[in-house]
Amino acid sequence: MNDLPFPLIDAPTLRQRLASGAAMHVVDCSFDLADPAAGRAQYRAGHIPGARYAHLDDDLSAAAGDPTAASGGRHPLPARDTLAERLRRWGLNPDEPVVVYDRQGGMVCGRLWWMLRWCGHGPVAVLDGGWAAWQAMGGPVETGDGPATPAPGHFALAPARVVLRTVHEVANALGRPQQTLIDARATPRFRGEVEPLDPVAGHIPGALNRPFGDNFDADGRYKSPERLRAEFATLLAGRDPNTVVHHCGSGVSAIPNLLAMTIAGLGTAPLFAGGWSEWCRTPGLPCARS
Repeated sequence: MNDLPFPLIDAPTLRQRLASGAAMHVVDCSFDLADPAAGRAQYRAGHIPGARYAHLDDDLSAAAGDPTAASGGRHPLPARDTLAERLRRWGLNPDEPVVVYDRQGGMVCGRLWWMLRWCGHGPVAVLDGGWAAWQAMGGPVETGDGPATPAPGHFALAPARVVLRTVHEVANALGRPQQTLIDARATPRFRGEVEPLDPVAGHIPGALNRPFGDNFDADGRYKSPERLRAEFATLLAGRDPNTVVHHCGSGVSAIPNLLAMTIAGLGTAPLFAGGWSEWCRTPGLPCARS
């Protein structure tokens, strides 16, 4: 069974599928930007049985300065070929279902969802509500280092199902009606009032701000499609949803906004993965504060 709800799966459905013995890859992507070792420790303390762990820096990003990276910024995207080889080492085969989750509101696991779609993989879903939803349901818990290294899979790249925008493409369309930038960072960072991570404070001129946490209800699950659609309509204020390009600081927290638009039936918009961290380090590009 390689079909999955798209783009979200709820905890009871995941539990039922795992209990049925259906072939499925579950990946825990928990990660704390302020403490890169914390996510792995959380995983070892408790995770969904059979889940493997993916580290944002080690598994979902290229090394700093890697000339093959597909984007710049603090968390550069690995090249598609590099990612495909990693997925084969994880034992992934074409059309095998993948479910991703984390403890950060889908911020980090969403990146793996997007990366799999970028590599052409179809059956991949985000666990709605993440680890908290699994615990609230009373799902079984496994501790320790997780499954043994599997036999290599036969994953092969296919045409991308999502769109990546480069810093130069974003810059060339800046201020034009065919591009509407949405920045997922917290509002104080967007306004340039604080900047804990990058050398310049502020935002890309003309960008709109929607902090990624605005997509969730109090229980950590995504808001209803109708509510998300209404909120994006208010944010866009007449702009065409098809012009949207999502970004954040480094291509991680932008994904909940991208997913929310998909859930709302507004399409799967492109991602500027380098985000503010690449933009503000690129000579000659304008920066704004407000």
